[in-house]
Amino acid sequence: MKIVSFSTGNRHRIGLMHEDGIYAFDDLDPTLPNDINQLLPILPDIVARFKTLPPDAVPVKDAILRPPVPAPEKIICIGLNYADHAAESNSEIPPEPVVFNKFPTALRAHGENIELPPHSDSVDYEAELVVVIGRGGKNIPEASALEHVAGYTCGHDVSARDWQKYKPQGQWLCGKSFDSFAPIGPALVTVDEVPDPHNLSVKMRLNGEEMQNSNTRQFIFNINELIAYLSKVCTLKPGDLLFTGTPPGVGAARNPPVFLQPGDVAEIEIEGLGVLRNPVIAGR
Repeated sequence: MKIVSFSTGNRHRIGLMHEDGIYAFDDLDPTLPNDINQLLPILPDIVARFKTLPPDAVPVKDAILRPPVPAPEKIICIGLNYADHAAESNSEIPPEPVVFNKFPTALRAHGENIELPPHSDSVDYEAELVVVIGRGGKNIPEASALEHVAGYTCGHDVSARDWQKYKPQGQWLCGKSFDSFAPIGPALVTVDEVPDPHNLSVKMRLNGEEMQNSNTRQFIFNINELIAYLSKVCTLKPGDLLFTGTPPGVGAARNPPVFLQPGDVAEIEIEGLGVLRNPVIAGR
């Protein structure tokens, strides 16, 4: 099942993306919560219930997509988590996950603009599988960690490399958190449609040219390990987003480097999850 957050007018809603449109949950069952963070813990029941749409279901017209999880409590990101990306950057395999985060104001939806800040001239692209937490917890055992996952979506970890690497002591949080630096979408794909999240192709295209192409088989730390590790530090909550790292082919590693420019179109495609597409514009 593909779950989307969307707007009609000034009304924010949640729905099911289907071949012939988007069906709002508040039309299918007005008793369901209209907050995705409240909906996520009961998502398995909703998946079972709406495997088949009711015969009188009517798709919503003029729906405007929002990020699948518009207001996560936390956006947690993992650096250097693909073995082939570590090889590309001549980096040692880290003994533990490299963790940073993004501000929620960086979130954008499928189709929304990535805004290049005037304070950076080295904005890079990074295709990433994003894990959406459905059931929270603390000190989650590795063996049962996937039971806490509601689904997956495509993510773009946009990165201002000059801030991340060359500011005094490095400014990872700032370099990763400019407004619009975390597009996700187009939909949250539930776990029943992703039999093996550790065997998904991950691609990034810039203006139609393939720049990244790898597979989550290359993860250094798998999703189970990441959830168990992070939940030792903080209580995970429904709706928390986990960016799982990027494969090789990033712009900063190319010769000459390739950075995002106004007029570009960035596409992230992950097997079974769809295509996240965002135009790039000059910000202010």
